[in-house]
Amino acid sequence: MSEPSVDTFLAELAHQRRASPHTLAAYGRDLARLADLAGERDLAGLAPQQLRRFVMQLHGQGLAASSLARTLSAWRAYYRWLARRGAVPHNPCDGLRAPKRPKALPKALSIDQAQALLDAPAEASLEVRDKAMFELFYSSGLRLSELAGLDLGGNLDLTEGAVTVTGKRGKTRLVPLGAKAARAIDDWLARRAAIAAADERALFVGQRGNRLNPRTIERRLDDWAKKVGVGLHVHPHMLRHSFASHVLQSSGDLRAVQEMLGHADIGTTQIYTHLDFQHLAKVYDAAHPRARKK
Repeated sequence: MSEPSVDTFLAELAHQRRASPHTLAAYGRDLARLADLAGERDLAGLAPQQLRRFVMQLHGQGLAASSLARTLSAWRAYYRWLARRGAVPHNPCDGLRAPKRPKALPKALSIDQAQALLDAPAEASLEVRDKAMFELFYSSGLRLSELAGLDLGGNLDLTEGAVTVTGKRGKTRLVPLGAKAARAIDDWLARRAAIAAADERALFVGQRGNRLNPRTIERRLDDWAKKVGVGLHVHPHMLRHSFASHVLQSSGDLRAVQEMLGHADIGTTQIYTHLDFQHLAKVYDAAHPRARKK
């Protein structure tokens, strides 16, 4: 390698910028990969089109989009360092982008799994509370922070079947509340007074009478799913995904789902159309005479 060398660059990262050993090791691997691709060519003399070809080569070799993005970040930092020292006229990585990483579809329960999770009986007071929380997640598609932040009083209208929540960026929305969720909350309210601290406004409280924190809610849901035997790790966001997917499957109304989820951009909601298509594809494979496997 030519000077200023990669070794000098990494030494400066270590001593002057206090980079972590993990960062240094990752940068070292990514720059060694660049040197391998460059072969006998001087790193300081590489042109943008050559670097773009290297990125395409790595992509073709199966390097994940996230790994490519990290690799490009290391290359970009190295050439920025060279440019500051006048070793290159400009950063040849400017404008280079890693391929977009595929958007992972959110995991959702099947309708049968959701029913099995929520139909399980609750006897002890804390189980009654848990069932009310889980019914509310699935009934109204709430975020974990929204459910944990609910208070007594104005948030809930069990008669009309509605819940008011404050979501991201302080936006308030009114979401329908299903009859089963309303009954489950009513059952919890009958027991809440015996547990809650005198001045506690939170709808859902723990054994000590104070507002439940989000981590406890997550743990209680996972424990409940294991006890019921759903067969997979269930977290609050999965119930939100299940709500969106099942409503969309039944109604086909993407705008309504967007409103209920509190998404500012309908593009965020459109990911559920992929879940809906997966459901339709399964129905097709099971029902169409030319799709069935012999």
